[in-house]
Amino acid sequence: MPQQASAGEHVILAGGPALRKWENLRVERDRHDKWWANFIRASTLRMDLLRQAYGTQAKFVWLVHRRGYEARSAEDGKPYTKWIAMQAAKRNAKLIWVDGSSSVISAINARPTRSVVTFDYFGHSNKQCFLLDYSSDIIGASTAWLHQKDLHRLKASVFTSKALCKSWGCHSGESMNYYWKQATGRELVGAAGKTDYATLSDGKMPGINGKWVYHASQR
Repeated sequence: MPQQASAGEHVILAGGPALRKWENLRVERDRHDKWWANFIRASTLRMDLLRQAYGTQAKFVWLVHRRGYEARSAEDGKPYTKWIAMQAAKRNAKLIWVDGSSSVISAINARPTRSVVTFDYFGHSNKQCFLLDYSSDIIGASTAWLHQKDLHRLKASVFTSKALCKSWGCHSGESMNYYWKQATGRELVGAAGKTDYATLSDGKMPGINGKWVYHASQR
């Protein structure tokens, strides 16, 4: 395994969960996030797989939308932010709390030059945005996001030349991956269709009701 890959950084961005007070108003088939930890468990499973692939020297940088978990914590009466910090410590991951596009971009741009080997996003999304929160402040809507038109602010120089980037959110392969490639020079694998986090219960990464798109195309 190349030393550069072994010693590089693996950046994972996790959006927040919906609140049950909103989602319970929907018909059953349209409800989201019955389990608060979909995006957290997907993140930690990905870290475990990356550790196997890249070895003990792999470094994890975990960006998590704090406000979404604070809101769900208050609703459920559980210390979710504390539990997230414990999961980060368990895997020796650098935990960075984020609250919107500027904080996400700043955290990524702060990585050393040519250090980012992989990037993964777990959370709600549409074809134009990573929705860092969804159905938390407002039912069926987002108040914190990373929009495809913000991606030009990313520093391409922080990514290795063969960095592997993937969004595990819905519809990211339908437009956003084009803007990611334009901004960073790296492909963003994204979903054409919806992703499905139910597979986590079997210890598997999120599935897809559609197909993974490996090459960006403008929409």
